[in-house]
Amino acid sequence: MTAISSPLSYLNRVDEPRLIGAAPLLRVQGLCKRYGRIQAVQDVSLDVYSGEIVGIVGESGSGKSSVLRLLNLEELPDEGRYTLALPTAIGLDGVNLFSLDRFTRREVQTQHIGIVYQNPHLGLRMGHTSSGNVAERLLISGERSFHALRAAAREALAASDFPLDRMDDPPRKLSGGMQQRVQLAKAIALRPRLLLLDEPTTGLDVSVQALVLDTLKRLQRERRLAIIIVSHDLGVIRALADRVLVMRQGRVIEQGLTDQVLDDPQDAYTQQLVHAKL
Repeated sequence: MTAISSPLSYLNRVDEPRLIGAAPLLRVQGLCKRYGRIQAVQDVSLDVYSGEIVGIVGESGSGKSSVLRLLNLEELPDEGRYTLALPTAIGLDGVNLFSLDRFTRREVQTQHIGIVYQNPHLGLRMGHTSSGNVAERLLISGERSFHALRAAAREALAASDFPLDRMDDPPRKLSGGMQQRVQLAKAIALRPRLLLLDEPTTGLDVSVQALVLDTLKRLQRERRLAIIIVSHDLGVIRALADRVLVMRQGRVIEQGLTDQVLDDPQDAYTQQLVHAKL
């Protein structure tokens, strides 16, 4: 079983004291998923802590996006456990989320996990207003007051550094970077514990990428979000992630501190991946 080494092993880093004495927010053990004859995910395990960003890299078909879909409870694995530290009142502490009924899984997914897709069309209604897209997520909380929904949507958009003078514009009229900010606002509107990012900066100009990454780092600090980001862009991973997993053919073949793995890769595949991006 391949597990990420505990971040407690690198607490000499100045920015990591937040992890002292912490229990993992997310724990995945022995994750396996097959599509027909293709073993997309094989024996993947990881712990992620509050306030930590973990990157997953690998070539197309390596299994990284399949892991993200499983963590978002969009699909069920063939094998594996998945626990998420949730409020005590919910009564799901230590419960394998994959074992829940479909309705309860949906509740956990919508209220406690946020996701930003590479393709904004997967996360947004392109013809609705940007504020309406965020308010749609907020309806899950039971709020029905138009003014309360609009105020909360405005707050989430502001937290995502979205220009509020455009909040009534539909995403189809926005740039790619602004569409991603609307997705981000929708993802964080209910203050989830876990944020999943699937290639969030693909297709964006370098300057826009930098702005999006700055927003994500600020949200991580302010809200102690646990973030998992899948990306083929090693520059994005280096700028954002504390730790990184390298996947190949569904398996984690190398993992560790981001700088350590990218500057001194030990596995031949990781060396090839890093050198190909230089």
